[in-house]
Amino acid sequence: MNWLIDFFGEPANWSGPDGIPTRLLQHVEFSLLAFAIAAIIALPLGLWVGHTGRGAVLVVLSANAARALPTLGLLVLVVLLIGVGTIWPVLIPLIALAVPPILVNTYEGIRNADADLRDAAYGMGLRGRQVLFSALVPVALPLILLGLRLAAIQVVATATVAAYVGLGGLGRYIIDGLATKDYPSVFGGAVLVVLLALAVQFGFALLNRVVVSPGVRQVR
Repeated sequence: MNWLIDFFGEPANWSGPDGIPTRLLQHVEFSLLAFAIAAIIALPLGLWVGHTGRGAVLVVLSANAARALPTLGLLVLVVLLIGVGTIWPVLIPLIALAVPPILVNTYEGIRNADADLRDAAYGMGLRGRQVLFSALVPVALPLILLGLRLAAIQVVATATVAAYVGLGGLGRYIIDGLATKDYPSVFGGAVLVVLLALAVQFGFALLNRVVVSPGVRQVR
């Protein structure tokens, strides 16, 4: 508790380039960019594979393989290949971390939609994309949002690796604090990351209540 008071009670930690607002904004920027790119990649692919059934085994195997990649190891590899002059050494590992949960949950949500619902949509004269977006996606939304939520939380929690390549974010408090044995900064940085992850969790809980049909929520 004293460490928290020391960290959050220090006026210098609330202003300047190393202040909490600046570091928090940097962390959010890394996380949002990586999450957005991962969603752009994984959502359309998961929808298409779940709807058509084509390439399902390959997609699931690839996603599981990506889950096994060590984020820090991938970060070091990317740094060795392209250097540290850009943000990509951080984004690539975060994207690789975020794609699997989005892809797999989107695929499973569409694939496991009630077959009777699919048949009824075709029976009403809907075709192709109409069946997908009008009938299947609304039912699959809980699983799709679950994948997005898991990916977002993982990205927020792991974006601290940006500090390893000299970038900002909340990881600076942890990495620099460990290097200088400034344990209030280490503890304070970790608490900030946890609070940000909890805020993401709460945001997706609200989003789920807004966009998911009450009938679908009740069935789930």
